[in-house]
Amino acid sequence: MINLQKTKYLFENTPYNYVMKYFFSIMSLAIVAVLLAFSLACFNGYFYPVKYKECVIESAQEFSVDSALIASIANAESGYRIDARSSKGAVGIMQILPSTAKWIAGNLGEEFEEEKLSEPQVNIRYGSYYLSYLLDMFKDRDLAICAYNAGQTNVKAWLENEEYSSDGTSLDKIPFPETEKYLNKVLKNLRHYEKRYK
Repeated sequence: MINLQKTKYLFENTPYNYVMKYFFSIMSLAIVAVLLAFSLACFNGYFYPVKYKECVIESAQEFSVDSALIASIANAESGYRIDARSSKGAVGIMQILPSTAKWIAGNLGEEFEEEKLSEPQVNIRYGSYYLSYLLDMFKDRDLAICAYNAGQTNVKAWLENEEYSSDGTSLDKIPFPETEKYLNKVLKNLRHYEKRYK
């Protein structure tokens, strides 16, 4: 008489079944890994887009600025929207004020044409120049980022105020919550863009 339970046990515990169980386990793990990688890529692509990369790299080389920092500023300023306009009149990807753009054009020995601020290449280039100028002025990346948001006059005043700076060269406290939030956002962006602009 055939022992069905014993036959079932022997069938389920054959080398073939062990191999198949192992194979399906590996396949399941591989599928999960692919889905996670795809989800991460979608997350990075949405929150940390890489746009106008050639313009960013060219501007970084021209003005000796880290391309990842330029990309981080662009993301924080406008999310790479060329049609972005602020309530204060700042324009484009790098959110340049027309008055600042006119000053930049003069420093570069170029004619100022406000409508060109809507062109990605011009906007990124002018924003990169201004960032380079702030880095040279403050000799500190975080201060330059703060100045890009709050203005160089404010940052200079904060450095001279013992309430915000104990040494006159770095900030212990940022009095504008918006600027503190902006700095943290740019630095967070930078951790992602450093991997994408190697």
